[in-house]
Amino acid sequence: MSFFRDLSLPAVVAGFVAVLVGFTSSVVIVFQAAAALGATSAQTTSWIWALGLGMGITSAGLSLWYRQPVLTAWSTPGAALLATAGAGVPMSDGIGAFIVCALLIVAAGSTGWFARVMDRIPQALAAALLAGVLARFAFDAFLAAKTDGTLVWTMFAAYLLARRFVPRYAVPLVLATGVAVAAWQQRLHGEGIAWGWAVPEFVMPTFSLQALVGVAVPLFVVTMASQNLPGVAAQRAAGYDTPVSPVITATGLATLLLAPFGGYALNLAAITAAICMGREASADPARRYTAAVMAGVFYIALGLAGGAVVGLIAAFPKALVLAVAGFALLGTIGSGLATAMKDEGSREAALITFVVTASGLTLLGVASAFWGVVAGALALAVQRFRSGR
Repeated sequence: MSFFRDLSLPAVVAGFVAVLVGFTSSVVIVFQAAAALGATSAQTTSWIWALGLGMGITSAGLSLWYRQPVLTAWSTPGAALLATAGAGVPMSDGIGAFIVCALLIVAAGSTGWFARVMDRIPQALAAALLAGVLARFAFDAFLAAKTDGTLVWTMFAAYLLARRFVPRYAVPLVLATGVAVAAWQQRLHGEGIAWGWAVPEFVMPTFSLQALVGVAVPLFVVTMASQNLPGVAAQRAAGYDTPVSPVITATGLATLLLAPFGGYALNLAAITAAICMGREASADPARRYTAAVMAGVFYIALGLAGGAVVGLIAAFPKALVLAVAGFALLGTIGSGLATAMKDEGSREAALITFVVTASGLTLLGVASAFWGVVAGALALAVQRFRSGR
């Protein structure tokens, strides 16, 4: 099978790092969202089961189908929204809202309107958007040195040496170095892992106007604007032309099937996808899809062992995860900035897009990725109007 011929150790490690970063960066928010809807312990485990399987199957399936890295994720801003808007909403009404959100995502993909919106975003702005989304992880990697200097600076030294002598294995060596230093510092704590298979729990959906207006529609908006938009931008900035509409439709259908078990919203990934689409995953862009496939495999494994997720996350020091993610994304950030600044005519608009996106600005519940595109598009429109073009 060609997949196994294309697979390499860097791709496996890139997939693992993507999953590690994806879970550690936001799984607590997912727990808070479940708690806001009154989820029991068993239902919370079911959420992890549904989301893990949904992300894993769609990531592996779409990547194998298109032979391009297509990584999906749960909606992190959606979880943050649920943690507040879901308070007081019965679980069954919440599940009904997830189903309505899924239907809206399917409609956005199948009608092609979201793809048409993405086609109107210039390449320079898309590249600046990606760089802005990822910049926070590079900042966090070095900020972590304030509290974990030995761990972070040792990992950074390993990154520099690996990029000089064995660039293909830079991320694996950085991860191995971090684990070794954390073990030497006696900071790897695996005793909290409660091994066991997750059991899905079905919740019969009910529908209410309150949940439709207060949960379903806002969940759809933040998922499309704050997740799918930068997700498509990440693909295009990396040079991949994966069809937008079928992929968005697939995430909506997966959400629809898994919503009764807690799969509240699936979408394209941007930050973790960039790890699988970068040069660290493979020197050959045509083989980087294997990293996304392996990420899908790891997602499925974590979903099936949902009860062990909290223990697995707690086993790694936070600084180790931040450093691995930040250093792994440096190349992608640099490429995005180079593409964004290449054309002098759109350079200022791209810079505005980057700055607004990197600022972390949130307005009306919508994250900075959306507002970065809005600000950049306005700047470009004013510039072209002024120049008469």
